[in-house]
Amino acid sequence: MRQHVNPLSERYQAPVARPAWEQVYRRPHQPLHLDMGCGKGIFLLQMAQLQPEWNFLGLEIRQPVVEQAQKRQQADGLENLHFLFGNVNISFRSLMESWGDRNPLQQVSIQFPDPWFKKRHQKRRVLQPALVNDLAEFLPTGGRVVIQSDVESVAWEMVQRLASQGQFQRQGQGWLAASPFPAQTDRERVTLAQGLPVYRAIFVRQ
Repeated sequence: MRQHVNPLSERYQAPVARPAWEQVYRRPHQPLHLDMGCGKGIFLLQMAQLQPEWNFLGLEIRQPVVEQAQKRQQADGLENLHFLFGNVNISFRSLMESWGDRNPLQQVSIQFPDPWFKKRHQKRRVLQPALVNDLAEFLPTGGRVVIQSDVESVAWEMVQRLASQGQFQRQGQGWLAASPFPAQTDRERVTLAQGLPVYRAIFVRQ
């Protein structure tokens, strides 16, 4: 079951406080992977251990979930991983600007976002047009956006929005058969265990 949080409510309109990145990461200028809607952070905890040459940032709108993820990160002593509570559509630009000219962002993942099935609620979906434009602005040439969903219509909407922006090129034709990552989210693991499809695509900033 998905835990719904309305990102348009007043509580989630304030941008997250800008961290002091040199205090967050041991090597702050390693390539940065941002996971939007990171949930419990299990995926990023695995990625940070498997790829120590990268820094990982998880942004999640459910504060209690973020606090749990932070405790796991601290317990594991991972110095290339950080979690923040906030609304990505409000906070992404501010967070990226806080790096100044040395922004290390190289990869963004959006995995199994809340589908908000009702048409009147679809404006609450995470990948809104303004965010797509911000991704194009802050990702360098060759930077990647990786999307995954167990709901084909949601995945297709993300594909259309990225493709229509003009600065992203989709890799390959059709849905990817396998994840490009060596780790899985909780929902990905459950979906695959049930024999259900996952709809995946990669876009590269041109």
